Amino acid sequence: MRDSAITRRLAAILCADVQGYSRLMGADEEGTLRALKASREIMSGLIGRHRGRVVNAPGDSLLAEFASIVDAVSCAVAIQDELARRSGELPPEGRMAFRIGINLGDVMVDGEAIYGDGVNVAARLESLAQGSGICISGSAYEQVVGKLDLGFEDLGEKPVKNIARPVRVYRVRRESQPGGGARSAPVATGTQPRAAPSIAVLAFQNMSGDPGQEYFSDGVTEDIITDLSKLSGLLVIARNSTFTYKGHAVDVRQLGRELGVSHVLEGSVRRAGGRVRITAQLLDAATGHHVWAERYDRDLKDIFALQDEITRQIVAALDVKLLHGEQAAVWRQLLRRPEALDAYYRGLDLLNRITREANVQAAQCFGEVLRLEPDSPLGHLGTAWTQLSAYRYGWSASAPEALGQAAALAKKALELDEGCADAHALLGYYYLLAGRHDEAIAAGERSVALAPSHADNAANLGCSYAVSGKPAEAVEAMRSAMRLSPIYPTWYLNILGFAQYRLARYDECEKTLRLALEREPASSECRVLLAAAHHARGRAQEARREAQEVLRHDPAFRLAAYQARLAIVRDREMVSRFLGLLRELGLE
Repeated sequence: MRDSAITRRLAAILCADVQGYSRLMGADEEGTLRALKASREIMSGLIGRHRGRVVNAPGDSLLAEFASIVDAVSCAVAIQDELARRSGELPPEGRMAFRIGINLGDVMVDGEAIYGDGVNVAARLESLAQGSGICISGSAYEQVVGKLDLGFEDLGEKPVKNIARPVRVYRVRRESQPGGGARSAPVATGTQPRAAPSIAVLAFQNMSGDPGQEYFSDGVTEDIITDLSKLSGLLVIARNSTFTYKGHAVDVRQLGRELGVSHVLEGSVRRAGGRVRITAQLLDAATGHHVWAERYDRDLKDIFALQDEITRQIVAALDVKLLHGEQAAVWRQLLRRPEALDAYYRGLDLLNRITREANVQAAQCFGEVLRLEPDSPLGHLGTAWTQLSAYRYGWSASAPEALGQAAALAKKALELDEGCADAHALLGYYYLLAGRHDEAIAAGERSVALAPSHADNAANLGCSYAVSGKPAEAVEAMRSAMRLSPIYPTWYLNILGFAQYRLARYDECEKTLRLALEREPASSECRVLLAAAHHARGRAQEARREAQEVLRHDPAFRLAAYQARLAIVRDREMVSRFLGLLRELGLE
């Protein structure tokens, strides 16, 4: 291989081979080769239709690459189903069973060929699959769970040949489940239901007959989640977790087990002209039985009052005890004009897409809300989030200016409504970047007090605790955030791992970081922390190896650039020691 031609990329890798191939060849060489050729034609066609490419097919094996892990797993299931259908007419001794392994990992690319541990892990997973079975890695599982109508069986960590560390393995279960919602429990800590009432609000279905109205039904759902999250007596699962079930048939009882909730709310929205019809039903997650169901027909301008009514019925049905002031904090009308509400929901939909173009369009929508209803906090808050996104993702010509504008808009939202939890959370982020740690914690604690079930606000507070010298409080906040959003983003793990490192809980830290690296193998932030954890336990060789892994995954890594990420850490002496350790391990 010529080093100058080699590049790296993250890819979904599928490896397949025939179980018992030597036995089949010994029994009937010509028949086996004909069956192999026919099977490969089927597989190649399905791989192409799932946007993949066949890399190589030596002997009885096949190696394919996909840009999407969802496409790779969907393709594997389609392959097994089609091959099973085709072989049904053959006698048992002539049937050909393919084992399939799938991994999401970093690969080296040389021309049309791919190499590296990413490929090797997929090959080892293939050997663990039973005949006509599919095994996937933990990194693949984390990206595909909740996105396909499949079940997954956790086989635990498996030592595999020529791979330094054990690999988390999941077996794909293709048998149908009640309601079609076959899913495995997400990887999270403490996901069993509590004695206190808890609820998952599924995305309300758009029944308007126009796919372009999807943003409106999503906006209604988000507002209900936001209202419920303000109640301290009710645990509410975050939108990021419940929306992963969108578009899938769901078995309420299984969902209750997966998310650890006692109740599920589902419904639909039909909008026509100036009218809106919302149906909602509250279900007992243990039995799947209805607690209550209702249909509402209202003028569009009454949408917030309608949401308040749904919230009140949930509170009554679950016997949620409201603390002093909670009723006033939840049940209030924030927008009066239907066109302002429409612009606000469009803005939320665009903001959640996290692209430069969508962010600009979201800002225009929230600007329309500001124009129509300047006395509402929602226009100011929405615009503040677009400015913060422009700062975080480098979409602004002046990052400091974007951050300053975000803070100013959040303060304006609080002038109009001091109980706006998201505005306090945004200010907490601003104070943290400005090195005002005590103010960051105070703002974060206020945001959590106002919305006890808001997962990201709890995680942001955890970050403030972690970098401000309060790691024990950070761990507690992150565990709470992970409970509220069982299908949580990787950055939750990064913060939790840092807090565990600061507490000298190195075994827990390593476990957390390993899970994060299964999702994002190229994360230098996780790898440098893992190297430091190894060093703290006297594992000098492993620490140096992990430091080299940083450079292998990110050849452009420079300590000076990484140092800038540590600017928010309050303990500068700790930062100095940490950077010194990384230099000792060979990072510059």
